[in-house]
Amino acid sequence: MPILSTTDLNVSRLCLGGNVFGWTADEAESFAVLDAYTAAGGNFLDTADVYSAWAEGNSGGESETIIGRWLARNDRDQVVVATKVGMLAGFGNQKRDTVLTAAERSLKRLGVDHIDLYYNHLDDPNTPLEETLAAYDQLVRDGKVRYVAASNFSAERLALALEIQEREGFAKFVALQPEYNLVSRDKFEGELQDTAAAHDLATLPYWSLARGFLTGKYRPGVEVQSARAGAASKYLDEHGLQVLEVLDELAETHETTVASVALAWLAQQPTVAAPIASARTLEQLSDLLPLLTLELTQAEVDRLSAI
Repeated sequence: MPILSTTDLNVSRLCLGGNVFGWTADEAESFAVLDAYTAAGGNFLDTADVYSAWAEGNSGGESETIIGRWLARNDRDQVVVATKVGMLAGFGNQKRDTVLTAAERSLKRLGVDHIDLYYNHLDDPNTPLEETLAAYDQLVRDGKVRYVAASNFSAERLALALEIQEREGFAKFVALQPEYNLVSRDKFEGELQDTAAAHDLATLPYWSLARGFLTGKYRPGVEVQSARAGAASKYLDEHGLQVLEVLDELAETHETTVASVALAWLAQQPTVAAPIASARTLEQLSDLLPLLTLELTQAEVDRLSAI
C-alpha cells in the first residue's frame, strides 16, 4: 500500500466513502460492505459528522456511529479513519470551539481515541484562518488527530492556509479533498492541482464517479432507481456519452467494470492518492474493488483525458 503524502499512513488505492451509511444503507448492509471491503484489502474509510443529516429522520453523525460500531468488532489499528467538520447544522463554521467540540463528538461516535485524518470540510471565510488552524494544531498536539487536511478550498485560500501553518509552526495539511472525476475536471485541474503538487498534498477526490454516472448505469432511455438519479443524469450529454463509449471499450479490454476504469483514470492523475467511492450493497462494491489492482496503460489514460 502506498504512503499517503508526507504521512506514515499506508492507505489502499480505493477509499471507501461512508456517506451512504445510515442513509441508503442500514447498519446491517453497511457492515456487510465494510466487511467485504476490508477482506479485499481496503483499509481507508472516509466519513463526516454531517453524514447523513439530509436524510429524513437523521440529524448527522449516523455514518460515524455505524462505522464506530463496526470498528468495535474489528481491529481499529488496521483501518485508516478520516472524518470532517464544518457542514453540520450547529457546527457549520471553523471557529476554534466548533472544531474542538466537533472532534470530541466524532471521536465518541467512532469509538476511537484518535482520528487518523481530520478535514476542514468547508473553508470558512468568516473566521480568521489563524484561529481555525490553531484549533487543528491543538488536536494534533493533544493526540486526538494524527493528521489534518482540507476540503472545498480554493487554490488561493489553500495556499494562504499552508503559508500560515508554515509560519506559525502549526500541523500542516497533508491532503486535499476536492470534487474531481472524469466528467468534472475544471474545478481541480489547473491552479488547485498545481497548489497541491507544489506542497506535496495527497489528493483524495470526492464524487469520483460523478454521483454514479461513471458506473455506466445511466444511459439514454434507461430509468435508474437511485437517490442520486437526478444529479447523475445531468452528465448524459454528448461529452458524457463519449466518455462512456471509451470506458465501455476499456472495461471490455481489461475484463473489468466501467466504474473501476473511471476510478483507475482518476487514481493515475498527478497528486491523486486514492479516489473516494461509496457502495450501499455488495453488488455495488464489487464494481469498485478492481481498482485495488487495475492499472491502465499511459495510452489509455491519455485517450480518456483527451475526450
